[in-house]
Amino acid sequence: MKADKATVQRLLKTAIGQLNGVMKMVDDDRYCIDISNQLQAATAILQKANREILHAHMRCCVTEAVESGNPDEKIDELLDLLDRAGK
Repeated sequence: MKADKATVQRLLKTAIGQLNGVMKMVDDDRYCIDISNQLQAATAILQKANREILHAHMRCCVTEAVESGNPDEKIDELLDLLDRAGK
């Protein structure tokens, strides 16, 4: 992985903490909208971690593949990822 590990780990630990909080909210029968808001916050953090990883992938792995004259595999990986994200 080419992304900054400390940044990704911090984001993932934050998401874990939020999910643990959501679990407690569910156990405590908290208000549905409050739970949903916290789930959206956790989702946003996971998306941010994913963006960090994908940006690093494009800066390093994809750039290296283009420079070596063989970008097809990396481009196909990104297209597959975009297809899955659009579902």
